Amino acid sequence: MKKTLNVAMIGGGFMGKAHSNAWLRVNEFFDAPFKVNLKVIVGDRTRQEDFARNWGYDEVSYDWREVVARDDIDIVNIGTPTYLHAPMAIEAAKHGKHVVCEKPCGMNYAECEAMAKAAEEAGVVHYLNHNYRRVPAVAYAKQLIEEGKLGTIYHWRGTYLQDWIMDPEFPKTWHLTEAKAGGGVLFDLGSHAVDLARFLIGEPKSVVSVHETFIKERPLPGANAATFSKGESSGQAEMAPVDVDDCAFMTLEFENGAVGSIDVSRFACGRKNFNDFEVYGSKGALKFNFERMSELQYFDFTLPLAEQGYRTILCTENVHPYQFAWWPCGHPIGYEHTFVNAFYDFLCAVDKGADIYPNFRDGANIIRVLDASKLSNKLGRKVQIEEI
Repeated sequence: MKKTLNVAMIGGGFMGKAHSNAWLRVNEFFDAPFKVNLKVIVGDRTRQEDFARNWGYDEVSYDWREVVARDDIDIVNIGTPTYLHAPMAIEAAKHGKHVVCEKPCGMNYAECEAMAKAAEEAGVVHYLNHNYRRVPAVAYAKQLIEEGKLGTIYHWRGTYLQDWIMDPEFPKTWHLTEAKAGGGVLFDLGSHAVDLARFLIGEPKSVVSVHETFIKERPLPGANAATFSKGESSGQAEMAPVDVDDCAFMTLEFENGAVGSIDVSRFACGRKNFNDFEVYGSKGALKFNFERMSELQYFDFTLPLAEQGYRTILCTENVHPYQFAWWPCGHPIGYEHTFVNAFYDFLCAVDKGADIYPNFRDGANIIRVLDASKLSNKLGRKVQIEEI
């Protein structure tokens, strides 16, 4: 009989739901080495009791420090605002807990380094949830690149665009507060974009950046902030300055000689979750867009000229990464399934005592690039990543 691992979930918002769903589903679709029990949900509001009932948690707690020290907790899953990641992850590692943490890793490079050091010294499995690596089409893109299908990589183009804060009446939530988020869209979506670039083509070595904040002040959250949607007014709320970026454009040089660009924005009207990348090499090219997440476009430059052209690979066959666990060929999976794929890999890593990627060390390297981007924007010059 499989051993059961108890999960403590800290945070019951958007990511709390996505992660809870993944823990519930992972043994239903994968032959995972462990069973999982949702032991306790940790939060700071009474609505956690409703969350616990909805998702089947055994208990509710409002003291995360007490929970991470408990002997009956095996995995600590952090889904809180960014400024809480480091203290929670470090404390959990000190108590020998395996840790899953939502991105971005931490508030700055030094903080992320401390997280990585604590987890490595404790010998626990630590996973940073950049779930887009676990999209079958993205994982297949990695496979094609490693097989040499693209030859020498010349150019990366990454774009991650959304439009959910364009309304000036959207309140200044924690996402728009540097002291709690670390950065604006640069940290929110830029961390995903940098992770995909590192995953697929390699480590950046320099960056030149331009950031902009389009709406300089916003209303402080009022009674209706939790249910804000476009078209609602926040009334005569007190205004506060916005101290994070709304968009960020980066030009990068990579250690392997490739060059690239990344642009991220939450002011791209009509773009809801436009996570898009292109890779160009000496033998071919790839293009992916998460809004068509089952498709990967591939160009084979080695074919005769008359036969060249982009073709779309539908990554729903059981030979594609992770698809063996899901539906018959041609039946696509969705956003929530990427978390299930990730947690299956996490449980396998725990079973084998192995590393899983990206981990907190990867997270530190991602934030190092983002910190370099912030410095480049401030100084108006190219910044070498090693300057951070």
